Amino acid sequence: MSKILVSGLINIETTLKIDGFPIHYFPVRYPFQGINVTVSGVGYNLAKALTQLGNEVQFLSLIGQDFSEQQIRSELAQDNISDTYILGTMPHTAQSIILYDDAGRRQINVDLKDIQEHEYPLDLFDQAVSDCAIAALCNINFSRKLLTRARQAGKIVATDVHTIGDLYDDYNRDFMRAVDILFMSDEALPTSPEDWARQVVNAYGTEIVVIGLGSQGALLSVRSDNFLEKIPAVTTRGVVNTIGAGDALFSAFLHTYAQSGDPYLAIRKASVFASYKIGETGAAAGFLAAPELDLWYKKLQL
Repeated sequence: MSKILVSGLINIETTLKIDGFPIHYFPVRYPFQGINVTVSGVGYNLAKALTQLGNEVQFLSLIGQDFSEQQIRSELAQDNISDTYILGTMPHTAQSIILYDDAGRRQINVDLKDIQEHEYPLDLFDQAVSDCAIAALCNINFSRKLLTRARQAGKIVATDVHTIGDLYDDYNRDFMRAVDILFMSDEALPTSPEDWARQVVNAYGTEIVVIGLGSQGALLSVRSDNFLEKIPAVTTRGVVNTIGAGDALFSAFLHTYAQSGDPYLAIRKASVFASYKIGETGAAAGFLAAPELDLWYKKLQL
């Protein structure tokens, strides 16, 4: 078991199943069993997945002083995630609405409320990170000042900048510069994933870069080994909703890497974990436990 710090968003997520994209106008629809409301958010997804995999997670986040607060704390308790570092300091909790169809395509709508204007107390971060091996600092504003603190504490620092298309993106540049492990999606890249990974390593010296390629798998770059190759996707079960696939890939990679220090094993196991996860509707559902992940890994003979 590893001890991992996660700093990231918690939001209330509503998922809505639709007939397909583009959306045709209807004054009223009745999608029976097609609307669900759950606790989610990138930080929560990572914390839940890492806990399900058997790690001890120190989870830092900001939520609202509203009717959602009790729901969130209750859900965290059920998931065996401590809410010690979950601070109810905002007027309202962030929310998201996700539309998805039978093909697994999705559209994510996120209302962050005023969370980008709030900071996380540095003294609480120092306390939480002290005995953690990895600090997974999601690219939300309140994680920004924690980047330097994590590096000063000698921790392995990781982040996921998700959809990105500018090497020196104003919002994500601080995160890209500071981390040892950098995840992102290929959805908005201006060039090939291989060329992009090379540009990232040249610009920031990042040791490990992973680019999610959706159904095509993932691209792994390991600077110290001069390694750059695509890792094929695997199939465990049918796709229901691809929301949260990137979070699943990221969390499972960190789980295996924290235990083994082996990025090649970590990406192969993470691919299995993400494949299984997308057989569920919600972003925070469908996570395998570590023994189940190992069984699938052996079954697929990876």
